[in-house]
Amino acid sequence: MSDNNPCLSCGACCAHFRVSFFWGECQSAGGLMPDDQVVLITPHRVAMRGTESKPTRCTALLGDVGQGVRCTLYKERSSTCREFEASWVNGEHNPQCDSARSAHGLPPLMPPVAPSIAPERVA
Repeated sequence: MSDNNPCLSCGACCAHFRVSFFWGECQSAGGLMPDDQVVLITPHRVAMRGTESKPTRCTALLGDVGQGVRCTLYKERSSTCREFEASWVNGEHNPQCDSARSAHGLPPLMPPVAPSIAPERVA
């Protein structure tokens, strides 16, 4: 994750949504996710601890939402976390990112402003 990634100062998604995924991502099934970091929600799905009920906050999230955060399980994180992108990081708007940020009183992320190019002077 690059140092200018807005997720490093946000964390709203980790403290707003239930993070559920297929149990096969857990270490006991050959995946990366530590078994002690999830709770069973159906026979085939698990959720990150802390996100299974409201108020939601993933137990792997360190720091203050909107101030500076980090994931203690970043290298082992689930596909749900790997696939969630902040708005405009790859040029696409993510309404779920806006929703999570709004729930924590944070403004939506804005698309990057393209540098202006001065018109050529004709002599």
